Amino acid sequence: MEANEIAKLAQLARINIEADMVDEVAESIGSILNLVDQLQAVDTRGVEPMSHPMDAVQRLRADVVSEKNQRDELQAIAPATDKGLFLVPKVID
Repeated sequence: MEANEIAKLAQLARINIEADMVDEVAESIGSILNLVDQLQAVDTRGVEPMSHPMDAVQRLRADVVSEKNQRDELQAIAPATDKGLFLVPKVID
């Protein structure tokens, strides 16, 4: 990468890169882009996508109702309700 490209990227990213650091930043960005090129060159046809790199499985509980519906009892003590919804004062104009 050239110095003017680094300056443009720094402006877009809203970061300040000192003039003496431009060569080092250009080298770092170049190595990152080389790594991306290597990753893109790998043939991944036939490889099944994974949701987690360690084949971890999240145990989920069954989707069943575990408590009784208490909406009417809870809304009986609420200051204001309408059609099963709690009404609250408007706080934003």
